[in-house]
Order: sequence, then structure tokens, then C-alpha cells
Amino acid sequence: MGGFFGVISSEDCVNDLFYGTDYHSHLGSLRAGLMTMGGRGVKRCIHDISNAPFRAKFQDDLDSLRGATSGIGAISDTGDQPVIIMSHLGVFGAVMVGTLNNLDQLAEEACRDLNVHFSEISDEGVNQNEVAASIAAAGPTLAEGIRRLQDSVCGSCSMLLLSKDGIVAMRDALGRTPVNVGRKDNARAVTFETCALFNLGYEPEYELGPGEAVLITVDGIKQIVPPREQMQICSFLWVYFGFPASTYEGKNIEAVRYECGRNLAKQDKEEGDTSVKDGVVGVPDSGVAHALGYAHESKVPYIRSFVKYTPTWARSFIPREQKSRAHVATMKLIPIKELIKGKSLLFCEDSIVRGTQLGNTFDRLIKCDVAAVHVRSACPPILFNCKYLNFSRSNGLIGLAGRRAMAKVEGHEFTGNKAEDEAWLANLDISEYLDPTTEKYKKMVEEIRKELHLTSLRFQKLDDLIAAIGLPKERLCTYCWDGVDCCACKHCQHDK
Repeated sequence: MGGFFGVISSEDCVNDLFYGTDYHSHLGSLRAGLMTMGGRGVKRCIHDISNAPFRAKFQDDLDSLRGATSGIGAISDTGDQPVIIMSHLGVFGAVMVGTLNNLDQLAEEACRDLNVHFSEISDEGVNQNEVAASIAAAGPTLAEGIRRLQDSVCGSCSMLLLSKDGIVAMRDALGRTPVNVGRKDNARAVTFETCALFNLGYEPEYELGPGEAVLITVDGIKQIVPPREQMQICSFLWVYFGFPASTYEGKNIEAVRYECGRNLAKQDKEEGDTSVKDGVVGVPDSGVAHALGYAHESKVPYIRSFVKYTPTWARSFIPREQKSRAHVATMKLIPIKELIKGKSLLFCEDSIVRGTQLGNTFDRLIKCDVAAVHVRSACPPILFNCKYLNFSRSNGLIGLAGRRAMAKVEGHEFTGNKAEDEAWLANLDISEYLDPTTEKYKKMVEEIRKELHLTSLRFQKLDDLIAAIGLPKERLCTYCWDGVDCCACKHCQHDK
């Protein structure tokens, strides 16, 4: 996914920029960058962070950035950031969070209609951050350029633009990702994660609405583009992506996860679950709060039968190759045999996407002589690959555990021809699999349980997840679970 942080101050801002950006390290592990203005002019540094943490790569750059009074930083899972754009509106540095699904089309139109060219190249071709920033800066005014960008993007796009006048913060047209402003004496910061504000002395001041753009200076916040009515913030932020201490739309991450766990325990009670459980275990890190909520509601003690080795290992969804993801997942989670042997344990996991990592994790429990492995997923089965935030980079629909289970329920044998198998899955009527009261849904869950070699398996109901978040369904993006799609792009049909 990636994250960003910006700061503008009446004095040196480099320390705040460095640590504020570092607080987004859980959101990406490929590339990172810092850019500053003021002091010694425009400075930029970008490093590969795939094999070393952000702080280790950037601490030696800080002296060269000293004296700057404004800056932006990014943790990225795509190309280099920040990029530098020179336009008729001035020089901008730009960082972005999101995914441009129509990147090639946007680049072609920008070259043809706006007479811009692109120099930054990533693994995917042109750098999506550069394309987005160039479109925004090519309008007659910045406000018009931002509106054109927002109306053209298929996917999502939140940005920070750094200029001599301040920092322009723009939230995605449907608010799929959060953008928050914090304030302290003689300085303001803008951030994806609100947890980045507190230890740096900032108090939350303003949260941008969907599609809103503002100019942030030391003296205040000036609206450039007003917010839109419709919002589709990513629900998975509360389930997995977000850091526990952060709050979006007034809803704290940890509190929501705790409530999700309580709802899972209530569901077990409603289902008449009488299985003996010696302890509740949270799969670190995001499963911990879910497990604590479950333990509180069920009165079953919380046990740390798994611990995470945190100093070096990144979140395992970030590497692109399955082999690397599996290696990270295996290395970072360490079982405690003394708290596993002979016990019937219930594990709370944030989600089940491909199922491969989770299967490997729980297979190791057998070597520790576990008596029973019950798993509760804090969200419903993931049945659609995310189109908006670059998550669930599985091998198409066939890479999703839920979709593979559907094929087994339907008695379908995959041919091994990817195009044919994907077409079959895409054409399958899955309406009954979306309803947890149907027999097909129950059979799908049973097939996932068998594939993962679990004693029992249950998923959070979507209504319970929405209730835990505490926002109306129509304000949330739930596409990965129910396929309900609403794109702000002018090229797409709304509310499919």
C-alpha cells in the first residue's frame, strides 16, 4: 500500500519528517524517500528498504537535509518517491498512496493532451506518482488539475505536493485512504497514520473529506477543493493495514479490532459452539487485539503461544513473490511449545487471503503437539482481489482460498490453463457464497478448513464487521468481501 508524511514549520523540520515517515514503515518495504525545501534548497534522497529498515537507510542523510522548514516523505511498495515536477504552476515534490489501474491510459492522455513527458521509470513502466502529479500540476489552476486527476483515476489516489507555498494535501476522490493534519506550536504535519503525530508533539487538527484538497502552511489550512459527499474508505484498514494507535474517521484501529473479537465470540455462542478451548491466541500483530476481544467476551484466557520477532521482519503481504512471503511469514512467527503442547487453542487471525501462509503457520503447531486448532477470521472470506490499494496480489481469483474452495464445492477440476480457470471462476454465480446462512457458504468454509487442516473455522459476518467499525455500510469499501464496486472514475459505471 504505502504511506506518507509531511511537515511544515517555522524552524528546522527534519527530525519530525524523519520520524513521522518512519511511523509508516508497516505499510511498505520496497522503496522510501524524503524531500525537503528551504535551508539548503531542494534536497531529495531515495533508498531501497527491502533488506534494511527505513531508519538504517536514511539516518546518514539527515545532516544534508538540515535547515529545511518543510518536507514530505514516503514509504512505498511501488516506484521511487518523492518525484519532482516542474510545471507552469511551479516546482513540486510529490508523494502518493494508491493504485492507478489505468496508468497507461493516463500517461498516454497526459502526453497527448497536456504536452507533458515522464522521466521516472518503475518496474511497472512509468512511475504512477509522476503521472498523477503531472496531471494535477498541468491544470490552469491547481484546483482544476486536481479535479481532473480525481475524475480520471481508476483505482485510488491520495497525494502530498510540496512547494515553496506550503504542502498541498489531496485525499482520494472516494476517501479510500485517510489524510489527517496535526498541529503544534509553529508547525503542522500531514499524515496517513495519526499514530505518527502523538510522540512528535502534534495534536490532531483536521481530517480531509473524500476528494478534498487543502494548502497547509504554518499559519493555517486553506481549502483548495471542497470534499465530495460520497465516501468509500477501505474497511480493511481497521482489519489489518492500519497501526493500532491510529484513528480514521473517528474510529480507532485497536478499539475496532477488539470489538471484532468480541463479535466472533458472540457468534460462536450463537452457533452453539461447545468445543473446549484452553486459550485464545492472537496471530501477531494484527490478530492480537481481535484475540483479546474474543478472550474478554468468551472468558477463555488469552495466551501468547506465538510471538513475533519484530526487529527485522516486515509484514508478509508486502513481498511480491509467494516464496518470499512464505519465508517472511515463517521466520517472523515463533511458536512457544510449552504453551501449545496438549492444548486446545483458538487462534484469531485478521484475514485469510491465499491461505498458504496460514496453512504453513498452523502446520507447525502439529510439531508442537497441539491438541486442537480452532481459527476465527476477523473478516469475511476474501473473494475478490482489491482493485484500489494494491492488496491481495494473488495469482488472480484462483489464488484466493475462498475461490478455490468454491470450485471444490461445485465439483470443478481446474485445467491448469490460467485463462480458462480464471474465466470459469469469473463466470460462476457466487451469490449464495456471499450469504453466511446458505449451505454453499457453509460448504465453502468447510473446504477452507480442510485445506488448512484445522479443527474448526469461522469467519466474521460482514454485518458484524461493519458494526464494529461503526460507520454506515455506504461509507465503507467492502469490495474484497462482497464485490460491491463504486468507482469515482468518469470512465466507469457507478455502483456496479
